[in-house]
Amino acid sequence: MITIGIRAAPRAVTFAIYDSEKEQVINVEEIRIPAAFSVPDGLKHLRSNLLDVLREYAVVQAGVRVTEASAQSPSIERIQIEGVIQEAFASSSLTRYYVGQIASIASRLGIDRARFKPLVEGKEAFDIENWDEMTKEQREAVLCAVGATNA
Repeated sequence: MITIGIRAAPRAVTFAIYDSEKEQVINVEEIRIPAAFSVPDGLKHLRSNLLDVLREYAVVQAGVRVTEASAQSPSIERIQIEGVIQEAFASSSLTRYYVGQIASIASRLGIDRARFKPLVEGKEAFDIENWDEMTKEQREAVLCAVGATNA
């Protein structure tokens, strides 16, 4: 089964495509919103590109890492992007998807919540090729994709 994991940032989205049968990451990329775009045009651009990615890889299930409810200074732009991602998922042919914060993603992975941040920071290894070469956002996207196998 092919899954996707997504980690949003204020002007970009990092996604990871994961093949659960081969237990391997197929691709990790970023969709950037061009600086010249207005907010509505940027969100439209993101939605369109994300739907293309879902079709291209024939993604079946998905997970998106969302802002923690207790975030000290939540990013409005990131929250808007997370909403558009959820709408794109609902408009796609995905069979299931989940929206997760640290605790729920860790639970889907079968790991302790306290282990999540060290994994994301690269202080702990995860059985994924090139794990130590990935950025924090890429690692979070991969963890979401692996967790999506249990969506």
